[in-house]
Amino acid sequence: MSYLDRIRACSRRDLSKYRPFQVDGVHIGFVRNDMAEAIRPYANVFTVTDRAVALDASLTTFDQRTAAVDTVLRRLSNTEIMSPWRNEPYAVTAAFGAPPLFAMERAAIPLFGIRAYGVHLNGYTGQGDRLAMWIGRRSRSKPTYPGLLDNTVAGGLPYGMTARKCLTNECEEEAGIPGDWAAKARAVGAITYCAEMKEGLRPDVLFCYDLALPPDFTPVCRDGELESFTLMPIQDVAAIVRDTEEFKFNCNLVIIDFLVRHGLIGPDDPDYVAIVQGLHQ
Repeated sequence: MSYLDRIRACSRRDLSKYRPFQVDGVHIGFVRNDMAEAIRPYANVFTVTDRAVALDASLTTFDQRTAAVDTVLRRLSNTEIMSPWRNEPYAVTAAFGAPPLFAMERAAIPLFGIRAYGVHLNGYTGQGDRLAMWIGRRSRSKPTYPGLLDNTVAGGLPYGMTARKCLTNECEEEAGIPGDWAAKARAVGAITYCAEMKEGLRPDVLFCYDLALPPDFTPVCRDGELESFTLMPIQDVAAIVRDTEEFKFNCNLVIIDFLVRHGLIGPDDPDYVAIVQGLHQ
């Protein structure tokens, strides 16, 4: 196994299983074929053909689109087609920073192949050979990726919230990191990928942050998202990422990016160029 294997796992997809999804003539995603057939009967909300899906042209405002789509999704939420309802609306946009076209329940986002955004924090201590990173383990009762290793803090970016506010909230809720500490987290870039996962297509963007934590601080699991934290030497973290599948798939990318930026993966690695390019698909 290798770092490149972790990256390749986030670039595998078969678009023949999906149909382009448009809103007001703008391509914003790919609807999974089974989802397309599930929403075909709702002709007043979706126009479905064998080749594409579009939001009905009569829905012209944010509120109209949001309400109409939500009604359909709630009717499908008790079926096996969707992941459990999260009650977290995500903005649906043509591009980051563009006005939202409507808001959609988080559980349905991958079924429509819509780009989602998240914030991920690398909480670490020390430097050089003594660099260590706080690693979380996801609750075994979570509906998604239970029991896998995770970044120090991570969360999806909901509708109406800035990335910095989202990060501050997640720091306090997931790890007990005070807000004034979270404010000092350094934005270090974004990871992009497009992966076909069990829940659907994930063409996601992860905003990455680094935060040096005091050596006497221990994160505390507060909201039940994580069940434990472990401070690991960075060499051990790197080996787990490289040689196993113990981390949630996209958390691997965030850590690989950290290793590159901190010089722990460098140009002497024969995969270096492919690794750097693979983090920004």
